[in-house]
Amino acid sequence: MTDLLWILGAVVLAAAGGEAFLKSILGAALHLRVPKIIVATTLAAFATSAPELTVSTVAALAGQPEIGLGDALGSNVVNIGLIFGLALLYGAVQTTRADFGRDFYLALAVPLLTFLFALDGRIARGEAVVLLTIFLVWLAWVVRGALRRRGAAVDIGAGNLSPGKSLVLGVLGLGALIAAGRLFVGGATGIATALGVDAFVIGAVLVAVGTSLPELVTVILSRLRGHDDVGVGTLIGSNLFNGLAIVGIAGSIHPIAVPLAEVTLTLACGLIALLLLLPGRSGLIVRHRGVLLLILYAGFVLVTLKS
Repeated sequence: MTDLLWILGAVVLAAAGGEAFLKSILGAALHLRVPKIIVATTLAAFATSAPELTVSTVAALAGQPEIGLGDALGSNVVNIGLIFGLALLYGAVQTTRADFGRDFYLALAVPLLTFLFALDGRIARGEAVVLLTIFLVWLAWVVRGALRRRGAAVDIGAGNLSPGKSLVLGVLGLGALIAAGRLFVGGATGIATALGVDAFVIGAVLVAVGTSLPELVTVILSRLRGHDDVGVGTLIGSNLFNGLAIVGIAGSIHPIAVPLAEVTLTLACGLIALLLLLPGRSGLIVRHRGVLLLILYAGFVLVTLKS
């Protein structure tokens, strides 16, 4: 009963925190005078991935980096398969291939590189450092591009928020989202442990959903408020942060023993989900892609739980 109450509390906190955090993202884009998608791909994506970073680091320090690996890779499947699948049910998303650009293709390459590293049954410290180095190079490139694209501020629906209010809203909203994630993880993990579920499976399925609550709420609210580019940017940036920075940090702390079959399934589902996200020539991501993404996610969960 306690575990179920924690999960219900997580839902309430996520709803309140998500609204505040979205306003903070829009305010940051306005005051920094950069496109919303850049703020979403960097600041918002990194902030919403804070729960995964916490879980993975704590697990690695405790000598159980497999939970962190499952959380990071599983969160990428949750981000696109579940979260964007649900967002697309609300309606087609109008975007442009330019909004995806090199970030998207890097997100496609990361699972392939991770698979190559995992073929010998472990991700060594040196391989984790390679992932972390790629992340830092990508981050420097994005920041450099953002500085070049700074322009006049435009009204993006952030209201009259001052920089101080935007910062306070962001901190409070993110705090509520992280707390919601921790409550969900605690409740779901308690239930899973009682049922005798494997550690990687707990990370890839249950913990991944809990730590992805910030992305879920941010993306759904950005859709409802008409800021689709915020949702797309947040998910792509979060995937890169999870696959490069979080796995890289966890593996640098402690080499990761890889359950190859489960990891291969998770990476493959994440890769297929990303390909389903790619818009057509018109820049439209049609609604029925959402159904396909949700079917993919449901299949991933079923197969993982049975493994």
